[in-house]
Amino acid sequence: MLRLARALIAAAAATLSAPASAVEPVDVELVLAVDVSLSMSPMELDIQRHGYAAALTHDRVLQAIADGAYGRIAITYFEWAGVTSHRIVVPWTIIANRADAERVAAMLSAQPANSARRTSIAAALGFGADLFAESQYQGLKRVIDISGDGPNNQGEPVEDARDAVVGQGITVNGLPLMTRAGFSSVYDVSNLDRYYTDCVIGGPGAFMIPVNDWSLFPEAVRRKLVLELADERSPAFRAELANDRLPVVKVQAAPSADCLVGEKMWRDRSWMWDQR
Repeated sequence: MLRLARALIAAAAATLSAPASAVEPVDVELVLAVDVSLSMSPMELDIQRHGYAAALTHDRVLQAIADGAYGRIAITYFEWAGVTSHRIVVPWTIIANRADAERVAAMLSAQPANSARRTSIAAALGFGADLFAESQYQGLKRVIDISGDGPNNQGEPVEDARDAVVGQGITVNGLPLMTRAGFSSVYDVSNLDRYYTDCVIGGPGAFMIPVNDWSLFPEAVRRKLVLELADERSPAFRAELANDRLPVVKVQAAPSADCLVGEKMWRDRSWMWDQR
């Protein structure tokens, strides 16, 4: 019995002294969620990929990363449309220097984006939140960046999905695409910036930057990344604040947008087509 007791004590001690699986600390865990619904033209899909690649390799973004407490971030990039349309283009990857950023840019350029039907911001937020569970990193901050050119029209109400994500300690920032250079849609809304402000973004320090012209897209992505990644005392952060070409809109205390506008438009249009 004494020998058995000693063996059990030794086994317990070995278990307690065994190293836990390594979790690498980073300044930010960042999920980039990019709309590829059918309302986006091939040209717009290409602009998005190249815009993110250009922003991630920009000197100001790299400076924002370098100025962080750890000097590195973890990033993943996926494209979304309807409730089941989620494609990971860049799995969780560390960016700590230009070489890392250029590798991510190369992944974004390796294959063209593919469009899919419907627009489920709610499902994209849920998918993005689940990706944090797969991350081998521990960020001081967790952020989902979501871009899109229309309101939620499939899946659960976007407010419910947003609130569930924010409840996990995740910040949701937005990039509403208010451009009509590609395919126009009967499901477009004129106040998409207000919709994103009231219904999509949330969490500590959440903000959105509207894009009204595709020529401004790379700048908008760069601006958003710097403001998310840089400390407020960083030269990169101050430089972006001095740039007033693209407004930064934070969460409003009194929402005014109809957060079910996409679902209502889809329902009404579907009913009209059924009557024909």
